[in-house]
Amino acid sequence: MMRVFALVVLALAITVGVNAQSPGDKEAVRQAGLDYIESVYEMDASRVERSVHPELVKRGFFIKRGEANYSAASMTFAQLVELSKNYNKNGRIPKDAPKEVIIYDVSDQTASAKVIASWGIDYLHLAKYDGRWKIINILWQTHPPKQ
Repeated sequence: MMRVFALVVLALAITVGVNAQSPGDKEAVRQAGLDYIESVYEMDASRVERSVHPELVKRGFFIKRGEANYSAASMTFAQLVELSKNYNKNGRIPKDAPKEVIIYDVSDQTASAKVIASWGIDYLHLAKYDGRWKIINILWQTHPPKQ
């Protein structure tokens, strides 16, 4: 019985070791999230190109001025690149704007994270492509209305 238990523990340890991320993966996921936020803040499209996959699917919800209900919106990679070039052109994002990256999970090939930025809350799905972490899906919303 003890022998079976030892084999099960060994098998689990091997499985966990195979699926674990490298030490740098968590930091690379965090950096992809920061690149995404800072590309817009700093109007640096190269950071979108570095951190976001060209097949990005970004969907989200925002409340239009004067309205009470959320409206849906979607964005492609190309649209995000263009947005990052101009969004802060008039300096509307303050220097102390939020740029928080919360990592939920990092596996060997996929990861999930949340970013909090001036425009709202984004949930990111990332995948490793050719050894680099890229954001492939984003679900976002503007900050909830203050009650």
